[in-house]
Amino acid sequence: MTATTGSLLAPPDVAAFRAAMGRFPTGVTLLTLGSGDTTTAMTLNSLTSVSLDPLLLLVSVRTGSRTLSLVSRARGFAVNVLGAQQRPLAQEFARPDRPRGRAAMARLAAVPGVTGHAVLPAAESSFECVLEEEREAGDHTLLLGRVVALGTAAEGGGPGPLVFHQGAFTGLPARPVQG
Repeated sequence: MTATTGSLLAPPDVAAFRAAMGRFPTGVTLLTLGSGDTTTAMTLNSLTSVSLDPLLLLVSVRTGSRTLSLVSRARGFAVNVLGAQQRPLAQEFARPDRPRGRAAMARLAAVPGVTGHAVLPAAESSFECVLEEEREAGDHTLLLGRVVALGTAAEGGGPGPLVFHQGAFTGLPARPVQG
């Protein structure tokens, strides 16, 4: 396989791959698990809807990470889709020294969901999942979650979703409520 720059072909490498993928805007989420003293959260932009019957979604987490081992033990997780106003949370929970435990729960203004994992009432949407499958894929592990509960923000309640594009956070305008 080769990468292209304009009409020029170039061998793919990590930098070229990252630059090319950076042109694909992605939503920004917080993967959360546990609540209270056990709260863990990390910023992700790898969320994919997989199936409507059953309801399945997919996220990927770096293989060998602390969060991955916690998800494996908990056999579940929550995914919270962030709004543009939650950019500081996305930045804070992308760092290795991000808050954990009760400090994370407080910083996120989270509440325990029906599965016991932290959910953010101010998120654009939240999905609570039971872990269906883990599959290693290169330097990441794919987590397939069966959605057992979900919630969405009130229509027109926020400034729209947070997006990651070309190495930076940006927002999309909220769609007007149609009635």
